[in-house]
Amino acid sequence: MKKFIKEFGAFINRGNVFDMAVGVIIGAAFGKIVTSLVENIITPAISMITGKVNIAALAVTLPAKAADGTPIVLAYGAFLQSVIDFLIIALCIFFMIKAIGKLHLKKEEEKEAAPAEPTKEEALLTEIRDLLAAQTASSDADDADSAQG
Repeated sequence: MKKFIKEFGAFINRGNVFDMAVGVIIGAAFGKIVTSLVENIITPAISMITGKVNIAALAVTLPAKAADGTPIVLAYGAFLQSVIDFLIIALCIFFMIKAIGKLHLKKEEEKEAAPAEPTKEEALLTEIRDLLAAQTASSDADDADSAQG
């Protein structure tokens, strides 16, 4: 049992799981804020523009009745409010993704702009190359002096 608890604790404390949990909680809270925005601000504003029609109350009662005799009501106004909720949330997510994309692009540009420090191997190889080039140049100069003299 202790092993199970230890493994579960390690699983929960991994960064991805914890980050996802925080994201879900913040997402739920954000959803409540958007729902309140739609129900308490946007829908009343639309109702005022359309002549005091309450969008949430829009419905069609069908002529047929349910088996227990209650009327069948298609509450399309509540559906419209949910669609508005979705569109606002989708728009906010779109803007966040665009902002994050710009940040990633900026970081990539900074990485490309800054030349990387050469590794120890690269530095040694460059030094060896330079020494060989200097030796070749000095031996070529010695050969030229010998040929002239």
